[in-house]
This record gives sequence, C-alpha cells and structure tokens, in this order.
Amino acid sequence: MIGWMQGEVVGRRDGVVTVNVGGVGYDVIVPQRSLVESLTGEQATFFIHTSVREDAITLYGFADENERSMFRLLLSTPGVGPSTALGAISTFSVSNLISAIYAEDVTAISTIPGIGKKTAARLVLELAGKLPSLEQRDATNTPTKSSHADLESALRSLGYGVSEIRDALAAFEIPSDERQALRLALRQLGTR
Repeated sequence: MIGWMQGEVVGRRDGVVTVNVGGVGYDVIVPQRSLVESLTGEQATFFIHTSVREDAITLYGFADENERSMFRLLLSTPGVGPSTALGAISTFSVSNLISAIYAEDVTAISTIPGIGKKTAARLVLELAGKLPSLEQRDATNTPTKSSHADLESALRSLGYGVSEIRDALAAFEIPSDERQALRLALRQLGTR
C-alpha cells in the first residue's frame, strides 16, 4: 500500500493529477482544491489512499493526513463510496465538514454531490462520535484569524477588492504558512 508520494506534477485533467515519481507516472485522483493547487512542473506531495478492486488499483491523493483520514471515515459510512467521499472533501474543508456534522446541519451536508438528506442524516449519526481526534489535529493546521486578516490586507494593498478576495479565499483551505497562503490566493485571483 502506498502511504504518500512526492514528485513532479507532469499533467492534470478532470480531477486527476499525474505525478512523476522516480520515472514512473502515477495518476492520482484528488479533491478539487488539490487540483487547483497542483501546477504542472511543480513538486507536489500527496497522502495516498489506495483502493484495490478486482479490475483496478486506484490512488486517491490528499494535501494532508486530516483530509485522508476524513476520506476514510466517510468511506466507512454505508451508502458513501469514493466519489462521494471525494466530493465531500472538495465541497468542504475538513474543519467545516466536522463543524457541519457536529451541528447536525443536514442541509449543508446534503449539498455534497451524491449525498441526499437521508445519507446526510446517516453521516451525522455515524461520524459524530468518531470525529474528536480529527478535530484536535485539524486545529493545529488552521490559520489564526489575525493571519487571515493579514492575508486580506496584503491582497487589498495589491489592489484587489473585498468581494474578489472573499471569493478567492473561499475557494481553498488557507494554509498556516503565510507565504504559501499568499501564493495560493494570488493564483486563485489570477484564474478569475
């Protein structure tokens, strides 16, 4: 089983990133946020979930262990397969998904592609007791409010409007590293 991989991104298409590791190109299915952040020619690291079926071996890649752990927890819920679990991680950050589950916000959870109200209610019931350890680990990776405000201030000083900045920052999970956060925000603003 592959735990993680690091290599050069050599291609991107429809939710798949091709990573060159030691001269071998691995197709890795990733959440939308990771697809946006993975530029061709740059180094990338993914925490891998390997799915082995009779007819295929599929690699799912995540930005950190929390995303991978949440993906695996979602898979443990009846009625949730890999594409639905990946959709959940593409729709919500791990911390926002945990918050929605604790708040029993079935309406928010049912906005995930492939999840209706019944499955959302089942997710709340199944996962509420399994999440505290994930929440504690996720809190260490969450940027502070002051670093978020600093990022917004830096983008405003570059001439971006408040609504542009909010839309761009909502499109990805803001890393705690300020340089990386600014780089990702500028990349997101450049795609608009």
